[in-house]
Amino acid sequence: MELREIEIFLALAEELHFGRTADRLHVTPARVSQAIKKQERVIGAELFKRTSRNVQLTPIGAQLRDGLAVGYQHIQEALAAASAAGRGITGELHIGYATAWCGNLIVTAADTFRARHPDCRIHIYESPLLEPLGPMRDGSRDLQLIELPIDEPDIVNGPVLFTEPRALIVPAGHPFAERETVSVEDLADAPLITITGQPQYFLDLHYPHRTPQGRLIPRGPSTTAWQEVLTMVAAGKGVSPTCARAAHYYSRPDIVYVPFSDAPPVEYGLLWSAAANTPRLRAFVQTIVETAASQVTESAELTGRRSLSGE
Repeated sequence: MELREIEIFLALAEELHFGRTADRLHVTPARVSQAIKKQERVIGAELFKRTSRNVQLTPIGAQLRDGLAVGYQHIQEALAAASAAGRGITGELHIGYATAWCGNLIVTAADTFRARHPDCRIHIYESPLLEPLGPMRDGSRDLQLIELPIDEPDIVNGPVLFTEPRALIVPAGHPFAERETVSVEDLADAPLITITGQPQYFLDLHYPHRTPQGRLIPRGPSTTAWQEVLTMVAAGKGVSPTCARAAHYYSRPDIVYVPFSDAPPVEYGLLWSAAANTPRLRAFVQTIVETAASQVTESAELTGRRSLSGE
């Protein structure tokens, strides 16, 4: 079945009228009828019940419509994206990031994107801990790279770009600070400093209430700002989990980052509003996916060279 024939079938399935379908597609009613008859011969079954008064889909016709509609939409979106790329992507993109290392990836991808699409302006912002999805919902952000999970009906989950091992931030004088690793079970032995403003399922994953063995994890203070987390840990108010890479970006003499031996990694992925799915956004998503994959490859090659040299 050719693309034009699929288009005719889907239009007739919507209009249920040969004349309106012909007018919509700028063809003759005879062309519509010929295309449908050809499809029915190939499939070996009627797709429409036709009378002098109306046209109705048969059960097989309805099944075919449902199967083709999604694929046809994807084809149209791909053609639109290619057409936009051919014309040149223009306009603006407002992109948020959750952490310094996410920001570095966004900036690198933005440089590549600007070289490809010089007529599109990129604006980059740090996302707040409090209500991180708010800027996407009010239209001030087109895209964000943040920690997962996020599962909201109005937010599209894009690809996971990378994962990072977890660490526990502890005061410099804490007994955990002398250890090479900690376990999730150890969280029962110190108050947990948490954040607020995130979805509850997000908090339940990153700041659990019980250990794997069922022990209660005590709660310390909560905050809406990352620097406040570090300050409260340094003051001995508790401990807090984070990504291990934070040690390279937020080191202080009064805190220590201790790797977890058994905690699951932190996933970082792209999110955007379901209402903001534009060709320029999709083009940037493709660019940042390529950039992230390139950085992972370069990191692996560097690790391999260090291993071979005995470093």
